[in-house]
Order: sequence, then structure tokens, then C-alpha cells
Amino acid sequence: MTFGPLSRPAPRVALPGAEAGEAAARAPRLGNGALSGGLALLTAVIVALDVLSGADLQLTPLLVVAPALVAAFGTVAQTVLVASWVTGVAVVTRLAIGGIPWDVISSLVFTVFAGLLSVGACALRVGHATEIARLRSAAVALQRQILRPLPIPTDQITAHGTYTPIEEDRLVGGDIYEVVQSPHGTRVIIGDVQGKGLPAIGAGFAVLGAFREAAIREPSLVGLVDCLEDAVARQNAFSAQTGETERFVTALVLGFDGDGRVRAVNCGHLPPRLVHGGVAVPVPLRRTSVPLGMAELSSEGRTAERLDFPPGATLLMFTDGVTEARDAEGHFYPLDSRLSRWARRPPRELLDALECDLEEFSGGVRRDDIAVLALRRVTAAPAPSEPTGPEAMRRPAEVGSGR
Repeated sequence: MTFGPLSRPAPRVALPGAEAGEAAARAPRLGNGALSGGLALLTAVIVALDVLSGADLQLTPLLVVAPALVAAFGTVAQTVLVASWVTGVAVVTRLAIGGIPWDVISSLVFTVFAGLLSVGACALRVGHATEIARLRSAAVALQRQILRPLPIPTDQITAHGTYTPIEEDRLVGGDIYEVVQSPHGTRVIIGDVQGKGLPAIGAGFAVLGAFREAAIREPSLVGLVDCLEDAVARQNAFSAQTGETERFVTALVLGFDGDGRVRAVNCGHLPPRLVHGGVAVPVPLRRTSVPLGMAELSSEGRTAERLDFPPGATLLMFTDGVTEARDAEGHFYPLDSRLSRWARRPPRELLDALECDLEEFSGGVRRDDIAVLALRRVTAAPAPSEPTGPEAMRRPAEVGSGR
């Protein structure tokens, strides 16, 4: 069963817009210099063999493979030039060798027809690549509206993170996250929508929208979570009307105030890990409630509890795509023991090590979306000390002289 959007800021694809995608699709993959040299060499070899074989064996038509190859990797303009070159070489060679006019005409018709096919195939390929680039650019824009790029700094913390969807060709999935600076401190959420990939986006987007609005409005963390519960309930009611699947969302919501206190409301999510002093340990959460969207099944209300988050520590929040990753023998990923190896690294290096190790452990096989947040307190700059001694005695005079 899967529950709980991020980036490496992912995924990891960063196209600035549709124009860049189209330019990338149209950019030639074959250099003009390499193309000219290869074409000249191929032409010389085939023409030489054709001349040596005489009029009985025609080898020049074999040059039609050149525009066909260019059509697969080059631009339309390159394909047209190569097809024109091959057609000209075929005509000149036939006339030079001699033969009946029908041979020349048939060779010309065959070469022109093959060249036109190559140009048409290249045009279709480039058009398809351009359309894919446009769609991918739109997906990137959508992802940036759903999942903000990391890191995200606030007055209390800096949130680093990584996000890997289960489908490599998708940029968003069922895992969500957000960090909001509010008048009540910093509010952080990480969640996992029931299901995987694109079908889970609807419920995830409903939670994110409600979180961004309620994190600023609601003074209490429990009130914020109640707003998220209502958002999932409304989304499920809409899904029932449209015949879609109703979903629940596991979530861990944290609140950081200006006094260094951290409070948490856990809605069926995995407990975070505290990385501090060279070790990584699970943070015990004793008041775990039901996931968002399932409050009607529980008679107990949600409550917030205090967390320890000492200065210099890293608080790691993640979804079950991490803990449920498996190796070739079916063993689950040993998160706690692996984290202890990198416990003294800064958040960004720790996340990089975790991501690489997960990829190696699972052999690149993904069974769920993966989202990880690494939170670190903002270190306050020391306040400037008051001058003492002769410097303090001179200070009034300096201020007075400036009037």
C-alpha cells in the first residue's frame, strides 16, 4: 500500500519554456563538418566501386542510405542537402559511365523517390520531437506550480530536498511537500497520496492548495491540519461524482516558531529521522492519527506534540518510497543504518548520498515515488557587541559631530 511533490528539482528537468524546448528539438544532432566529411568519404568509396564494376553492376544507388541515416539524426535542411547531393552524384555517375538512357532515368527516379521519403521522415521526426518538447515544457511549468524548487529558506529553517517520480518520463507524482513562511512561523508538510504517479495528482494538489492558504491564516497547527482534512474530503466528494477513485493522504505537518520550538501533527505518515552528533535516530511520535480524508473513521481528534530539534541537527522527512525500496533479493532499504554513515554531512551532501545509494540498492527499479526533505535550523548571526573603553567614550562625540 502506498501513501505520500519535490525536486531534485525534478524531477530534475529544467526547461525554461516552450521556445527552449522547440529549439532543442530542432537543434542538429549531426555536426555539419562531420556530416560533410562522412558524406564525401561514402561517395568516393561507392563511386569508385561503381566505376570499377562497369556498366553491368550499378552501385551508385546505394548512396540513398545517406539521406536515410541523416533523416534519423539530423535536421530537415541537412536531409534535403544530402538527398540533393546523392541525386546529383547518381546522375553524373550514370552519364559518365554510359549506358542506355533508360538506366539513367530509372536511377534518377529511384534516387529522387528515396530522397523524398527521407526528407518526409525527417520532417515527421522533427515535428514529433518539437511537440514532445512543448508538452514537456508545459509539464515543467505545471510542476513548478505544484512543487516549488528546493532549497527553500525561511526565517527559521532551510529546507533542502529531492524528488524522484516512479515514472521517469513524468515530472510529478503522488508525493507532495511544501514550506510556507507565515506570521506564526514556518509550516512544513510532506505527504503521500494513496496510489502512484499521475492519477494521484488531484488529491495532492488539493492538499497543497489548502496548506498554502491555511498555513498563513490558521494560528494553530491542529487548525491547519483540519483545513487539510476538509480539502481532501471535498476532493473525494468531487471524485465520487466524476467516477474517479477516492483517496486518502498520509501527511506529516511541522510548525517552527521564533522561539526554536517545533510541533508536529502526524496523519498516518512515517516518523522523521533526527541526524545529529554523528548518528541518525527515529523521532518518536506518540500521537499519530489517521490519514487525511479518513477523519470520519476515528473518534479521536488530532493533536500536536513537541519535537526535539537541537541546533546543528538535520531533520529528515521522507515518504515510503525510501523505506519500501527493495534490492534484487526483496530486502527493504535499511534507512537508519545507511543514514548513520552520512550523519556528519551537511543536508545537501546527505541527500545526494542517499539518492545515489537508493539507486544502487534498488538497481534502478522504482516501485513508488520518492520525496525527501532535509531541514536545518537557520543559524542566527551574533549580535554586534557594544563598544567599551575609550571607543565608548568617543562615541557620543562622534554622533554629535554628525548633526
